Amino acid sequence: MQKRFLSLWFPFLVSDWLCIRRPELKESAFVFAGLVRGRKIVSMASALAARKGITAKMTVADARALVPELDVFDEEPGREQRLLRALAKWCVRFSPFVAVDSPEGLFIDISGCTHLWGGEAAYLDDLLLRLSKPGYTVYGAIADTPGAAWAMVRCGRNKMIVESGSITEALLPLPPGALRLDHILIQRFAKLGLNRIADFISMPRSVLRRRFGESLLQRLAQTLGQEDEYLEPVVFPDPFHERLPCLEPIKTAVGIEVAVKKLLEMLCKRLKDEGVGLRKAILTVFRIDGKKIRTLIGTNRAVQSEEHIFKLFELKIPGIAPGMGIELFTLDAQQTEKMPLQNEALWKTGATIDDGEVASLLDRLACRIGSDRIRRYVPAEHFWPERSFRLAASIIEKPASNWAPERPRPVQLLNQPEKIEVTAPIPDYPPMLFRYKGQTHHISKADGPERIEREWWLESGEHRDYYHVEDKEGRRYWLFRSGHYRGDSGNQWFIHGFFA
Repeated sequence: MQKRFLSLWFPFLVSDWLCIRRPELKESAFVFAGLVRGRKIVSMASALAARKGITAKMTVADARALVPELDVFDEEPGREQRLLRALAKWCVRFSPFVAVDSPEGLFIDISGCTHLWGGEAAYLDDLLLRLSKPGYTVYGAIADTPGAAWAMVRCGRNKMIVESGSITEALLPLPPGALRLDHILIQRFAKLGLNRIADFISMPRSVLRRRFGESLLQRLAQTLGQEDEYLEPVVFPDPFHERLPCLEPIKTAVGIEVAVKKLLEMLCKRLKDEGVGLRKAILTVFRIDGKKIRTLIGTNRAVQSEEHIFKLFELKIPGIAPGMGIELFTLDAQQTEKMPLQNEALWKTGATIDDGEVASLLDRLACRIGSDRIRRYVPAEHFWPERSFRLAASIIEKPASNWAPERPRPVQLLNQPEKIEVTAPIPDYPPMLFRYKGQTHHISKADGPERIEREWWLESGEHRDYYHVEDKEGRRYWLFRSGHYRGDSGNQWFIHGFFA
């Protein structure tokens, strides 16, 4: 596929931006100026000031001599770059590859995009209309190379679209400055009477290199497509990135569902071809009012199932406000993992892999209540109860050791044991009743004691004698006495957990 590029030119970028913020300035001539060697020098002029003869690098005194009512604003370093980056990110809805062309332009790789608008002319008209509507003065041109598009938008005399393969013919009548040369080279061409590219393009390369240097040959080769030009996009597309522009704005939940299914169909096909599964994805919708809405979903294990991933997004669709309409959907797989071979049959009808069903359930629950509320614990190699478990990194993490079924532990363990009052008939005998938070529990069944010694290599202190007890209402608790029975107030009893 032949590459095609669009160059956008904002000749009054900062002044247009200020007029958008302060509409009263639209009918005023003003400039931005900064100090250069002790003198106020104009850095850029508004459209009205430019029409009255004010140009960049002119002193403010000379500018005011031309326009006495001229308003002067202090320039802010880096403002043009920030504005261009913001405009570039907005233009991502027209193409995933947008690069900044400082100080007053953008480059857009439009290869494979324009057919969605009905052709390059309609694509260009739509983009320029949307950018000019807020108040920006903007021009655009399309060609096979970024350099040719840049030349045509600034010097092409309203020829905004160069047919593929006809760059040379389009460049011949243009001045040397269309090649993005520095000011010294342009002056040298003017002194030699070389006022058009046609005057020197056929000269031997050795002559051009000797007279004008290597930079001219490089710019000429880049513009003609003989040498690639590196452009850095403002947003680097994810390796698994899909986009779906809309011919008409989408305003309904049904339309959003159809768009998400189409994106998932394309994305999951790529995932299967690459042998990887999705762990985290983000859906971004671009509204025609300029706002973006992002929706994030995650899975507990790598998946390739369109149906499963759509169920996760389906829970989020009611929270997507389409506003006046959505014009672009993008779907990015932000995190992927190699798909284990045993998972290939996970989503087929009749699958009997219980772990897969659990993972699917947990994914849907996480979308409803939040992934931070779902936790899985695995055993840790410690005897002391507070250190005998840890939070698992994921549902598929393999524990280093197994739970000990001969030593059952509570489903809910308190962060810190809480003191209770206990009545026991004799030392080392299970308690008959205990009081906890003002409520008395009469014990009907008890088992124990199970003595757990402290891990002396980590800390010092008393051992614990644990009892499994059940009260008359059938509720089960895990109690312990700290240390040996000594017949004094030092014998302390605690509750540490609750069984299911």
